[in-house]
Parts: sequence; structure tokens; C-alpha cells
Amino acid sequence: MRDQAEKLRQLIIESKEKKNNPIYNGDNVIIDKTRVVAVTSGKGGVGKTNFSINLGISLSKLGYKVLVFDADLGLANIDVILGIIPKYTIADILNSDKDILDIITEGPNGIKLIAGGSGIKELINIDSEKLENLVYQLQKLENHVDFIIIDTGAGLSETVLNFVNSSDEVILITTPEPTSLTDVYAMIKTLKINGGERKLSVVINKVENSVEADEVFERLSKVSSKFLNTKIEKLGHLNNSKLVMQSVKNQNPLVLLYPNSSIAKKINGIALKICKNKHNSSHESNITNFLNKFKSLFTKEGI
Repeated sequence: MRDQAEKLRQLIIESKEKKNNPIYNGDNVIIDKTRVVAVTSGKGGVGKTNFSINLGISLSKLGYKVLVFDADLGLANIDVILGIIPKYTIADILNSDKDILDIITEGPNGIKLIAGGSGIKELINIDSEKLENLVYQLQKLENHVDFIIIDTGAGLSETVLNFVNSSDEVILITTPEPTSLTDVYAMIKTLKINGGERKLSVVINKVENSVEADEVFERLSKVSSKFLNTKIEKLGHLNNSKLVMQSVKNQNPLVLLYPNSSIAKKINGIALKICKNKHNSSHESNITNFLNKFKSLFTKEGI
């Protein structure tokens, strides 16, 4: 673990030396700022964590450096999908003075993982000193990774909303089930009420075909536009496939276990679309915007 942390520190030093040079990949996409993308849903069981991990791997296959932050209360999702039990979590930064590079776990295909665990719950009552240190630690990721994917918990809890409201880019996962659509609409409504400019994209999971996916998106898009005056973008859809469960049973991400499957290709297509989409045009980096909002939302009584 210590050797890994030393290697990561060296990579950060090298990255900072190239700070002013934009990064080009094979698709002529420019990445000059770390992008923070929150993946969330109105309810559990819609495939949010599975999507986050596979999206991260697809982005890494395109040549990007990716970190997936498990911002749920438990470690079970990472354990189930990857067969990895992280040694440290965010709680070790809050309570044990660990450096963020010490708690990063290596994942498949070069992606990095940070587990939230009980540390996520502790953020609700975090004191100012611990919050300052956490923000300082997270800032170290700037210029080291191209994408930070935050896999939030499901639902509309205060913690989930704080992570989502801190992000400029949000991917909403839903299924065609009425309860899932109702809950994701509630998430969109809550984000609208809380204000702030952010890009909202939708991935419709577990559909039978593209026709069903289009119908589901159109319904969600119309009510969001009519009643919330909010525009959402269809990022893509994923078919209901037995291969997903097979990959979970094998504890091997789908895009690696079944790279030529249609669902893996769809995830790869979503990753490419994200890369080509124009993101935050602010003079500040995406991670700076995220941390400023993060600090404000998690400060006790807004102080």
C-alpha cells in the first residue's frame, strides 16, 4: 500500500509539471481539467453502482485516468462487483490522519477506487477542521485524474443530495418501472428546487429495446420540461441482459468479461459521448467548483 501511495505521489508531481498542457486522446477530445460526475438514482436496485464501475473502465480504455468514489454508506457494492474489499475509507482521512493517496485502491484496467463507508455518514456532523482537511486532500486529485465518478447512495437523503448538488455533471439512472421513474422525477424536482446550473443526463437501464427506451425518456423529458422547466439529456440506454448478473457472479466487470457484447458496446458508446460533450466552461476547474459547493453544503448550519 505504501509503495502504491509513493507511485501516486510521483504521478501527481509529474502531472503538475504538465499542468498547463491540455491532454489529447485518440478521439481528439481535449481534457485539461478534472471532471467530477455524480451518478445517482431516485431508488436502489436500478444498476447505479454497476454502471459507475463499468463506465469508469470504459473511460480508462479510452485513455483517461479515472477514479471512482463510492459515496454510499456500505462497501458491499464494490465488494460484489469487483471482489475488492478496500483496506481504508474516507473515515480514515477524517479520523486517522491518513493521506488520500494512502486510501486509494487499485481497480481493474487501471481505475482507482475510494471507498466511503462509515465516513460518508460522518460528513453530516463533520467539524470545520476535518472538513478543511478533507477538501485539502480531495484537491490533490486535480491534474492527476481526468474523471472522478461519484457513485452516490440511492434516494433523497441529505448526504446524497449534498454530493449531487456539489456536482456540475449528474447522470441519473432509471428503469422503465413506474416506481423508478417516479423516484428519478423526484430527484430532478429536488435538484431544480435547490437551484444551481448543472448538466442532467439520463441513462435508462434494463429496457427491452430502443423503442421502450425512447418512450420512457420522452415521458420523463416532457414532464420535466412542462412542470419543472428543466431540460434533461438522453445519454443512452442499456438492455435487460443476463450478462450483467453473470458478470456480478464472476466479480468481473461486464465491459471486461464480455467486451464484445451489445451492452458493453453501449456503455463504451456512453463513455465516448461523455468525453465529447462540452462540460464546465468556467475558468475554474470542475473539481474546484465541486469542492467549493461540497464545503458549503457540508458546513454545519451553513457556516
